[in-house]
Amino acid sequence: MRWSKTRMAHSTKFSRTRLMLATALLAMGTATPALADVKAGVDAWERGEFDKAVTEWRDPAAKGDPDAQFNLGQAYKLGRGVPMDLKLAESWYKKAADRGHVQAADNYGLVLFQDNRRDEAMPYIRASSARGEPRAQYVLGTAMFNGDIAEKDWVRAYALMTRASAQGLPQASRSLATMDKYIPLADRTKGTQLAAQLEREATAERQKLAGAAAGLGIDPATGATSSAKPVMAAAGPTAAPNRRKPGSSSTIQTTSLPPSNVNGSVIPAIPSSPTGTAASAGVDFATMGAPSGSTSAPAPRATAPASMPAQAPARAPVAAPVAAASAAPAVAASGDWRIQLGAFSDEGRARGLWSGLERQNAALSGLQPYLVKAGAVTRLQAGPFATQAAAKKACDSVAKSGQACFAVKK
Repeated sequence: MRWSKTRMAHSTKFSRTRLMLATALLAMGTATPALADVKAGVDAWERGEFDKAVTEWRDPAAKGDPDAQFNLGQAYKLGRGVPMDLKLAESWYKKAADRGHVQAADNYGLVLFQDNRRDEAMPYIRASSARGEPRAQYVLGTAMFNGDIAEKDWVRAYALMTRASAQGLPQASRSLATMDKYIPLADRTKGTQLAAQLEREATAERQKLAGAAAGLGIDPATGATSSAKPVMAAAGPTAAPNRRKPGSSSTIQTTSLPPSNVNGSVIPAIPSSPTGTAASAGVDFATMGAPSGSTSAPAPRATAPASMPAQAPARAPVAAPVAAASAAPAVAASGDWRIQLGAFSDEGRARGLWSGLERQNAALSGLQPYLVKAGAVTRLQAGPFATQAAAKKACDSVAKSGQACFAVKK
């Protein structure tokens, strides 16, 4: 029997397909023990058997498993199961980041920044910021305000700091109050509007990652391909829960936002000592500014005076209900979340905006308006909402009319 060129081509293509499939199945077969080792390490970590966990992770990490690599980075960062070693932690974070582990990339950029290797850090910081990572947004926002290691852009700086503050980063809230003193009202208004856009873009970026992950079996929260349960490193009582697809990763979670003791209006500095306590698991740099070893960053430059007067610790904004009781809606269910609709130098404009929006948007019906004082600025907020998701849902409805809106934690 003679084969035509077409049939031969089809046969060759079929053979190659079978070869590729066999190779893929072989790869899956060889990957199973590695995944089992990572999962075994996760289970050991949860039992407090840190030495055993590290032992389980070493082999898959050496073979390129990004979850195992990230976990080793966490272990070296915390000094659990191994001596604390920030250089080795950095090395493992980089290996995992190079293999597409998103959470490792977030941590790696912050480690580089803390080590004063800022030119190396900034590409990672920018990418993390685009994904909505609040620590990275805080760092980039400060850099854009000062105009030193990033282009000066006060509108975007204000937007980034607003987003970091809205996600609960206390240092960002204090820095935002400082920015209120120097950034013109017009730019602050643009920044508030841009903050809502940045939130939408970050959500789209995360959804894009999730979509790619769904087709490849990758955890969108980490970018890794393991299928074991994640380890939750010991976190403080106020740490936000890790929202991951159940059973989709095997990494040690980083505590989100540790408390800060930074005072006044000075942009806070990254502590030079490592943070390896249970309340600060992983690489949690919620502060930023001066090189390692210094106690505080310089006061914001730009149009700020050469020296800033000493100030007491920044006071928390005082929320005051809008006066006219007859016009104010009934207070909704209790909760820690609100939506912010604008910021004004004139309180009357804030009241006027609420009056108009309340009539136009059914989503605002029944909400309590708040006038939150932040220096010379009055922020119009409404709520409360029990969850961030509920606040975002209301914002989505309000945004359809073209009104800037984003969720904030009170």
